[in-house]
Amino acid sequence: MNTKNFLHGLLLLAALTATGIVQAATPTTKDGVTTIHLDEYNGYFAAQETLVSLKPGTYDFVVNNKAGKLVGFWLQDNVTKEFLFKSPLEEGKSLTARVTLTENGFRYRCPINPTAWYEVGVSQ
Repeated sequence: MNTKNFLHGLLLLAALTATGIVQAATPTTKDGVTTIHLDEYNGYFAAQETLVSLKPGTYDFVVNNKAGKLVGFWLQDNVTKEFLFKSPLEEGKSLTARVTLTENGFRYRCPINPTAWYEVGVSQ
């Protein structure tokens, strides 16, 4: 690699870091429970961990309200649309939703904010 390409790569890395675009962490599993952290803003969610290649099992969704107002969190089975969890979430507060996910995958949204459904597949 020549110096010019190295400097371009370094500038790209610095730009991505400055804009907050960084690689998502891998979810951690402890005692059979995998934890996913979601931050809810005005009109969207940001996941701290990657939601790719999740497996069926028990999950804790830790949701942080960063919207500056009352929001909500709905979590459903992606196929049956059965609610796995739903709750309001006060400004600046967090909640933890422990759910069992199947191979159907899941979807989540805020009905108060409102946000679009985020649909996530779960692999075998």
